[in-house]
Amino acid sequence: MDVARLKTSFARIAMHGDEVALHFYSDLFLKYPETRPMFPVSMQAQRAHLVDALANIVSSVDSVEALSEFLRDLGRGHRKFGTLADHYDAVGGSLLATFAHFSGAAWDAELEADWKGAYELIASVMIAAAQEDEQLRPAYWTGVIVAQERSAFDVTVLTVRTEPRLEYLPGQSVAIESPARPRLWRYYSMANAPRADGSVDFHVRLIDGGAVSMALTDGTAVGTELRLGPPAGVLRLDTASGREILMIAQSTGLAPLKAMLEQVAGLRQPPGVHLFFGARSADGLYDLPGLEKMAAGHQWLTVVPVVSAGRFSGLRGPLTDVVSRYGDWSGHDAYLAGPTEMVRDCAGRLAAAGLPAGRIHVEDFGWSEP
Repeated sequence: MDVARLKTSFARIAMHGDEVALHFYSDLFLKYPETRPMFPVSMQAQRAHLVDALANIVSSVDSVEALSEFLRDLGRGHRKFGTLADHYDAVGGSLLATFAHFSGAAWDAELEADWKGAYELIASVMIAAAQEDEQLRPAYWTGVIVAQERSAFDVTVLTVRTEPRLEYLPGQSVAIESPARPRLWRYYSMANAPRADGSVDFHVRLIDGGAVSMALTDGTAVGTELRLGPPAGVLRLDTASGREILMIAQSTGLAPLKAMLEQVAGLRQPPGVHLFFGARSADGLYDLPGLEKMAAGHQWLTVVPVVSAGRFSGLRGPLTDVVSRYGDWSGHDAYLAGPTEMVRDCAGRLAAAGLPAGRIHVEDFGWSEP
């Protein structure tokens, strides 16, 4: 496989944007109509997921460990759709047909062989992960919303109890499906470390026009039965490093970091933690009272709220700028979660300031729609 040629090829294909995913799904559903019931009625968000996943795979080909983990998560996650090993052949055929269509004259026998080999490798990793997972866990968990609290005008905290118990690591996320929006799955991070009673908190931000977030934040959600996919994601606390910790969260990016804070609280010798929690306005700092209460009970925790606009008695300005001015973080482990632009900006600034890239851990919420 010529990796450089695959990257160049995909860059040309990706220039066609949504047309690529539209062509792929049209080809798949025409040739294999039995696959259509596995997808939601509206395919707009699903098409975006496809392009994002392909871009992630192609951009990560030089990082074998990160790519393998991403593919294994995909393979395990696809079990909730009812995906079988035989479906991968159908997807592969339609994917190659789509790439050939948008490559035009550049598509030749060598490029086809490269893409075929790449897809077979990807599919083999995903299938193996799914088959291994099948022996250990269900394809999805059933969860019931047992509590609901409006923490801000656009943020609701849901408490869900699952059956069977959901085993996960702080920092991970799960895809959630509401019965009001069948086959529409959206990722949300667990906002607490595992509890003895098995309950899990999720921070759901209401997005205008967001089908799943609107269903989950409905005032009558308590008692609603949800489906949850397997835990996924690579945001994990390095408990062995011994270094102090920098956490940067914006909006509901706070959720996975709050779970990790609870994990830190359970360590015998917790390292010092600085948590910067950013929002556009003071109203967006929806969980600040809880964080301040936690900091009051733990000397190792410093919480720094930041707003970018409006009146506020604390620090103001772009979150990345405030963090950069606050101190030298080159000796810390950093954990970042929130909107894509913030995460990329912060990661880049921290690396430029001397923090090794291997100690910058991110959760990018750009890949999950409302």
